[in-house]
Amino acid sequence: MEVKEIIELMKAMSDNGMTGFELEEGDWKLSMKREKKIVAAAQTPVVMQVPGQGSMIQTADVTAMEQVSGENAEKKISGISEKVITCPLVGTFYSSPAPDAEDYVKVGDTVKKGQVIGIVEAMKLMNEIESEYDGIVEEILVKNEETVEYGQPLFRIR
Repeated sequence: MEVKEIIELMKAMSDNGMTGFELEEGDWKLSMKREKKIVAAAQTPVVMQVPGQGSMIQTADVTAMEQVSGENAEKKISGISEKVITCPLVGTFYSSPAPDAEDYVKVGDTVKKGQVIGIVEAMKLMNEIESEYDGIVEEILVKNEETVEYGQPLFRIR
């Protein structure tokens, strides 16, 4: 099985809200499982859109907000909509196209949906990370050349 096919399976699993998947062919077996990740911490009242359920939850004091890997969460604090862009695969994050080049984005930059905001190298393949939203980069949650996991939060966009 090719890496591209595995990535497509991971995306299909995420898009369909699946939490696990197993595939056996001949003498090999592929098993995938989604786990919860910590996205943000807050000590103020938060209203959160629950992915895939469409309902809102309001709490008086939140110490941590969880997100299912591979899905994008939206939280609203004081009327400001904030979105999280997560990593689509396991690899190494790069903030620029080359070591001596300028970063794709910096905190405070305005981004458009589809704009390249980073790269994840996986198995010698460079995979562009595109913004899924129009907005302003509120926070970059990983450092250049840091190892990243599938579903790990990379950027917060307001």
